[in-house]
Amino acid sequence: MGAGKTSVGRRVARALGASFSDTDKIVVRDHGPIRDLFSAHGEAHFRALERDAVVEALARGGVVALGGGAVLDPLTRDRLAAHHVVLLTVAPNVVASRIHGDDRPLLGGEDPAERWRRIYEERRPLYEATADIAFDTSSGPLSRVVDDIVTWARSVEVEEKP
Repeated sequence: MGAGKTSVGRRVARALGASFSDTDKIVVRDHGPIRDLFSAHGEAHFRALERDAVVEALARGGVVALGGGAVLDPLTRDRLAAHHVVLLTVAPNVVASRIHGDDRPLLGGEDPAERWRRIYEERRPLYEATADIAFDTSSGPLSRVVDDIVTWARSVEVEEKP
């Protein structure tokens, strides 16, 4: 949360001439606001909808921005194994300003930055095990991160060609 997955993903897709999908946006399109889904049906229900959105997005191809909790699902992690996965990280002191006043269901009810830090530490082993490479979005222009990801993606593509 707060690492810039959608912003970076959209720009990377444009630079690569690829399509872009955001699994959170797919869930909202098909089922309504995430906050409402959490409050009406709970996190488990949302995660099932998210899993379906990941399947749809991966089937489309291109660049896919996953919700921060998507990797909690073992089936999603299995599906991601067949794809190149980029982890975007952000320093805790930077994320506080990015999530301030945000409407994220998992950050409500207490100090959002501290809650973010706990969630990140819980998920970190899954993020690192799933990702092929990580890029930090804490400082510098977003364009630098986008350029670095595009360079990496193109190099991986070249390595895979016979």
